[in-house]
Amino acid sequence: MAQKKMILDLDTGVDDALALALAVADPRVDLIGIVSSYGNNTIEVTTQNALDLLHLLGQDDVPVYVGLGHSSMTDSFEVMPISKEIHGDNGVGNVELEQSPRQAETMSGVDFIIQAAKEYTSDLIIVPTGPLTNLAAALTIEPSIAHQIGDVTLMGGALTVRGNVTAVTEANINQDPEAADYVFKHQENLTMVGLDVTLRTLLSKKETQQWRHLGSKKGAIYADIFDYYIEAYDRLGIDHRGAALHDPLAVGVAIDPTYCTFLDLNMQVTLSKSSGDYGRTIGDNEKLLDPTFSRAAIDVDEERYTRDFMDFTASILAD
Repeated sequence: MAQKKMILDLDTGVDDALALALAVADPRVDLIGIVSSYGNNTIEVTTQNALDLLHLLGQDDVPVYVGLGHSSMTDSFEVMPISKEIHGDNGVGNVELEQSPRQAETMSGVDFIIQAAKEYTSDLIIVPTGPLTNLAAALTIEPSIAHQIGDVTLMGGALTVRGNVTAVTEANINQDPEAADYVFKHQENLTMVGLDVTLRTLLSKKETQQWRHLGSKKGAIYADIFDYYIEAYDRLGIDHRGAALHDPLAVGVAIDPTYCTFLDLNMQVTLSKSSGDYGRTIGDNEKLLDPTFSRAAIDVDEERYTRDFMDFTASILAD
């Protein structure tokens, strides 16, 4: 079975932690590196979280590259209070992780994306689960990689449902709408896994209890991390049934697209701040008759995906 090379572009918070576990557990994937991003926390925190989670999972050989620390339109970044309410002050549910002995790489995350795209071309999958700032920067520096990267499957956006920051805007897109618009308009082989499908894939404490029953340190820590997220969803009235597998679903769809049903659509992000829908992901009217290079997931087989997710994560959390 040929493995696909994968880069995770993570703003490592709670659901990113689960996305990471799935990527290292699935034998169809060769995780060649992580690029850190701001978003759920600062770039310093998310970078260390990625290193520490890899250490917990016994994956210290996977390199971590530092991405850009703020949006393409700003000079700095401050964590939104709601992000800390959902992900905890440290991004991983206030669970203290053992520090990794490994440091982040000296090559920048943007340069790593460019290098990997040129080296692996169609065998490369990039899964951004935070703002699209890093990928937009890479495409700006080296436009040719838009045609070389095999697949970009991102977690972000909302096409058929309400946003979770404004009525029309999803959090990752909201962090850098200009970068997201650039990626949507330039990157080929692009799949958007947005709130349309991620809000349908829920994990409850029934599932996290299965991790506890594994009797392992990894299982207990991951259960603690996601239980914080579940409790935040309940406390904030986001969903009382459980918490969404936002970022892990993007990883799952990147590996096996048959989990979802898609709408082929050339998309854009609304950038007019006076329009009332700044940051909205929507079809590009000017490209409705053009060949389609992107698609949006609009339905998901949540039962099959959740079952597979639990099977894969149990395999990596058991020992």
